[in-house]
Amino acid sequence: MVNNNNPLAKRRYVIAAIAVIVVLVYLFQLYNLQLMSPQYRHYADSNAFLRRTLYPARGAIYDRNGKLLVYNRPTYDVMMVVREMKQFDTLDFCRTLNIDIERFHILNADMRDRRKNPGYSSYTPQLFMSQLDVEEYGLLQEKLYKFPGIYIQGRTERQYNYPNMGLVLGYVAEVDQNKIATDPYYVRKDYVGKSGIELSHEVDLRGEKGVEILLRDAHGRVQGRYEEGAHDKAPVSGKDLTLGIDIDLQAYGEKLMHNKVGAIVMIDPKTGEILCMVSAPTYDPVLLTGKSSNFSANFRQLESNPYKPLLHRAIAGAYPPGSTFKPAQGLIFLQEGIITTQTHYSCYGGYPPLGGRPGCHPHGSPLSLQPALATSCNSYFCYGLNAMLSNRTKYESTGAALDVWRDYMVKLGYGYKLGVDLPFEQRGLIPNSKFYTNIFKSGRWNAHSIISIAIGQGEISATPLQIANLGAMIANRGYYYTPHVVKERKGAPLDEAYTTRHESGINREYFDVTVAGMRDAVTMGTCRGINLSPLVDVCGKTGTSQNPHGDDHSVFMGFAPKDDPQVAIAVLVENGRFGATNAVPIARLMMQKFFMGEIPESDQWLETTIVNRAIQPSWYLRNLPSLPPKN
Repeated sequence: MVNNNNPLAKRRYVIAAIAVIVVLVYLFQLYNLQLMSPQYRHYADSNAFLRRTLYPARGAIYDRNGKLLVYNRPTYDVMMVVREMKQFDTLDFCRTLNIDIERFHILNADMRDRRKNPGYSSYTPQLFMSQLDVEEYGLLQEKLYKFPGIYIQGRTERQYNYPNMGLVLGYVAEVDQNKIATDPYYVRKDYVGKSGIELSHEVDLRGEKGVEILLRDAHGRVQGRYEEGAHDKAPVSGKDLTLGIDIDLQAYGEKLMHNKVGAIVMIDPKTGEILCMVSAPTYDPVLLTGKSSNFSANFRQLESNPYKPLLHRAIAGAYPPGSTFKPAQGLIFLQEGIITTQTHYSCYGGYPPLGGRPGCHPHGSPLSLQPALATSCNSYFCYGLNAMLSNRTKYESTGAALDVWRDYMVKLGYGYKLGVDLPFEQRGLIPNSKFYTNIFKSGRWNAHSIISIAIGQGEISATPLQIANLGAMIANRGYYYTPHVVKERKGAPLDEAYTTRHESGINREYFDVTVAGMRDAVTMGTCRGINLSPLVDVCGKTGTSQNPHGDDHSVFMGFAPKDDPQVAIAVLVENGRFGATNAVPIARLMMQKFFMGEIPESDQWLETTIVNRAIQPSWYLRNLPSLPPKN
């Protein structure tokens, strides 16, 4: 009993009670820290164990014939565990890494900055510096005992056997904060695909990280593997990819497009595999490898080049397809019953109802669809479009007719992304009735208001890939497979999106007459320059794509052989003028390379002429970053 009348006893009781409360609070906090607090457990665990991330080898990339395109070489990261670091010779450390003391302080500050490195902890290994080469690694390894708290972590860096396909292959670079926030796989200074196949197939290529758990003593010294590695996880290498592209064909296409701007696309109609995808100008993929300082300098030069070598024109360049659009028009008119194979229209150097606009070149008249394709008659397709959009027996309005027309064009592969397995594909434009209602504010428009779309001009735009895909669909007489670059994924099936047939909804018999017209174009029409008989029967269609900013673009679309086709092709040369002037000769040489593997002696003069022909000023090549010497 406490004597309430004894002030001294009362004071002692209060002190004792306070002491008990303090002890209980302390014990509770200790229990909470040691048993309940994840942060404490993490720090305690980190003191006892050292977890080293084991990075997987990124998947290799091969061409369709098994030639190695992209592989890995070892590179090394310098890691710091701040809690283990003691005083050491910083200048010696800097000399070993070939950096100055100012750079050391910048790297150290960045590593400790939780805004730049949200996962920073003084207890766990943190990336200080990346991408040491083998020689730098050797120098540091020899002196590692001098630098407590410093560790070396192995990684790999992309290497290339060919100076081609920069835009198709893409590049890898340091991951950004947005990617880290959305994908827990990545941490600061990890590398991730940023473009091309490296981006679109990132999950395939990156593999799975492993971990090695090492046991440390009370002084932080590594004592060995924890429980003999029972809890370690080995990294899983990324999947190797085999492309549909033939690197020799690709390199030849890039050679022909030297000093030109444009694209070449070649597709296997039977599978949708892309055999060649050239975008000019392009860049050597080795430019976007190596240490971040070199990468950044090269990237800035490429990005600032006015000819945009980072723009993948084959899939992201939108151009009026010009007369290569006419086969699609004829197919729709036939299917809708607007014309028959025997429907004849007249041409007098242009479209008569509009006073000869758009104009046309001299040829026989009147004519049916097959010779209209062979001679590329503008008037024929203007008459056809007017007949369809003005038909009030079949369609309730001009807009309703146009929307039917547009739906066919979408089935033929225009107006939407095809879904190629590369990033940044553009959709082009096939307008619908709402589009024109918004343009013509009065709401009053008719076929003659938009007649230029009859010949692939006006508001129509398409990518070179879409133009080549039309060639593949005509070659197949009515269907296509989604064009794709990757042919095989090691240990995994190809996505069924690339093995599914897409039907045109147009009768095969109408494709037969279209093929006949395109064959006549090669043997007696506008693209005789690609006649390779008796080697192979080529079918084709030229195009002159009007360009308000300069000379017209030169376009060709075709396939071969006529029966049992093996390849479809599109060639587009910006400012190349007539289709027969530049696109056709390039397509001829590409076809010879594809079917024969070499250019016959009789055409070597043509090869020399095309290679040396500069359609654009050649100075843009001098503005590209200089290439390192090849080993």
